[in-house]
Amino acid sequence: MSAGVRLFTRNGHDWTGRYPAIAAAVAKLSCRSCLIDGEAVACDDNGVPIFDRLRYRRDDRRVFLYAFDLIELDGDDLRRKPIEARKAALAKLLRRAKTGLVLNEHIEYDDAEMVFRHACKLGLEGIVSKRLGSPYRSGRSRHWVKSKNPKHPAVKREAEEDWGREKWR
Repeated sequence: MSAGVRLFTRNGHDWTGRYPAIAAAVAKLSCRSCLIDGEAVACDDNGVPIFDRLRYRRDDRRVFLYAFDLIELDGDDLRRKPIEARKAALAKLLRRAKTGLVLNEHIEYDDAEMVFRHACKLGLEGIVSKRLGSPYRSGRSRHWVKSKNPKHPAVKREAEEDWGREKWR
């Protein structure tokens, strides 16, 4: 385990030991401290994220972090800064990042529907759209929208789990 680095789930579980490649990569960043928001990902041989590899603990050592937001850097709280500034600071921080960290590029595009269609064709779970100029908010926010691919296995599984919970209430 990399000293001083902690990886937490959105529910507060410490998974630092579970994903050593991410922890090691964060430990090598050129900063005194940082708080990165991202998604742990395990991909197939074609680079497509496969949730079941995470769910069933396959290849934990090969899991990496898609980093998509920077909340704190060297003691500076960045939450009130616009998404563009946070993404630029994150890109700079990750410029020389080692295996384990990948910058989730920000796509500025007028035709969000086309971007979503392409994400679905690639077999991705979906996309997250954040309003330009928006501050960071944890949890759900009116400043961002998650569009899910209805044909993705994770989306189907979530619907089935929701149906099962509803059925037994």
